[in-house]
Amino acid sequence: MNVLLLGNGGREHALALALAADPSVTGLYAAPGNPGTAQVARNIDLDILDPAAVAAKARELEAALVVVGPEAPLVAGVADAVRDAGIAVFGPSQDAARLEGSKAFAKDVMKAAAVPTADARTCTALAEVEAALDVFGAPHVVKDDGLAGGKGVVVTGSRAEALAHAEACLARPGAAVLVEEYLDGPEISLFCLSDGARVLPLDPAQDFKRIHDGQQGPNTGGMGAYSPLPWAPADIKEQVVREVAQPVVDEMARRGTPFVGLLYCGLALTSKGLRVVEFNVRFGDPETQSVLARLATPLGQVLYGAATGDMPETLEWRDGAAVTVVLAAHGYPGSARTGDPVTGVDAAEAIENAHVIHAGTALAADGTLLSAGGRVLAAVGLGATVAEARTVAYEAMSRVGLDGSHHRSDIAAGI
Repeated sequence: MNVLLLGNGGREHALALALAADPSVTGLYAAPGNPGTAQVARNIDLDILDPAAVAAKARELEAALVVVGPEAPLVAGVADAVRDAGIAVFGPSQDAARLEGSKAFAKDVMKAAAVPTADARTCTALAEVEAALDVFGAPHVVKDDGLAGGKGVVVTGSRAEALAHAEACLARPGAAVLVEEYLDGPEISLFCLSDGARVLPLDPAQDFKRIHDGQQGPNTGGMGAYSPLPWAPADIKEQVVREVAQPVVDEMARRGTPFVGLLYCGLALTSKGLRVVEFNVRFGDPETQSVLARLATPLGQVLYGAATGDMPETLEWRDGAAVTVVLAAHGYPGSARTGDPVTGVDAAEAIENAHVIHAGTALAADGTLLSAGGRVLAAVGLGATVAEARTVAYEAMSRVGLDGSHHRSDIAAGI
């Protein structure tokens, strides 16, 4: 089958690698893609936020399946247009994508479905934020209600910093923020596939969101991840399906907006039990890089099954672990510098059990690889244990050169 993959980041390169390895995928197109996807797919120019344009291109390519990588096209209604064109699409409808597009909406769904989550207040004025901060106390958790590219959340002991973030978010017309109680305990990312009725979990991962070692500095889109989690409860997948994912999928179906695609459950294992931190409606980045590196079941068939109501009962996984380390450009997560040459990618990929995922990269006219975003690339290492995979990933990263770049040195340390 022909598959059209939307997006141009690291998540999409990881998806492209997995899709290209599926024998049932005979044609793979990435829109717009990046230099990494170009090695396994045909990159095409396409406005992926234009639902009609995506549907037309899918028809032109005779795509049997469209896989939507980022959240923005889903919130824009791309999946609806593709479905209306009679083409299978892995990704929720515009209505169902509100689970990520509005944190307040997600809280409403969780309340209706009796899903455990942090207590929260939705605020549209700074005075309401101040009152909510008083109720919950420090550490303060303030979240932009809408899409923010993984950087809309501030967790801080500083009331002034919390108010400043809220004020910046509320500066947009019609904006809202959520002020939440702080959740203690380690966080887990669990991806759950859904065909609108059933839920099929992938293996869990852990993401490292802060820019600096030791979980210091501002939040980012993610600086690294590893999978599986040797320390997590043995039944964590079953528990999340039972207490979180299936109730949410059931509630969305009850509302007449069935959820088809990937429900990303961001979770905290707190002293009071499992709690939902957030939902996303697509594969997470960089967790996808680690999780898909271990998936043995052909991805294209799985996603097509979810899109058409014929998901497999189980998934097969390779033994061992995967660790992903992200390389960020100078200035990230603020204003990132672009256009610098990136070297050593071939040398990194020459390491056994290592591969490089392109995220914010581009090719110059002469073929030179350049930085083109905040998170530039990631080194993924595989190994029998998390520690072995970590060694491989950092050895690969040591061979990559980018002026002014930085990466965390503690991804999956001590696991």
